[in-house]
Amino acid sequence: MKLLLVRDLMTVGVPTCKHDARATDIARFLLEKNVEAMCVLDAEGHGIGVVGVDELVWAYARDGYETLTAEDIMSEGVPELPADISLAFAALMMKDKGIRIAYMLHNSAGIIYPAAYISYHHILRHMAAKNEKDLKDLGLAAERKSPIEQFIERRDEARRKAGIM
Repeated sequence: MKLLLVRDLMTVGVPTCKHDARATDIARFLLEKNVEAMCVLDAEGHGIGVVGVDELVWAYARDGYETLTAEDIMSEGVPELPADISLAFAALMMKDKGIRIAYMLHNSAGIIYPAAYISYHHILRHMAAKNEKDLKDLGLAAERKSPIEQFIERRDEARRKAGIM
């Protein structure tokens, strides 16, 4: 396989939550969606921290974890990597920084928010891939659903959960 850059393997679209989201809800989301972490957003939409498995396990060990919010347990700051570095260099940087996930940030109208991410899971997928087809759902070239397709999926899922469908 060819040398890949972060942008070739990153996932576009980042799981996010509001700063006041409950830790228990975040844990449910991570398990249901099989993701490693969520980026925490403030009231204006800026990325302010990250809640992952480590933060949730730490929260669980505290009395009253059921009432803790993302802001109570998050690691402050959003670890960032550029999208145009090699995947091997990104892996070294992540290991050196002690992070399992890094974000590519976007600035839109003064709001800095996470737009994509790379994680240890991405690196392991690349390591285990038998060919490039095994990675076709990742990177800038990945096939994505249109906004209307995403809306319809979310609407239908909400209807199923509500017992309407």
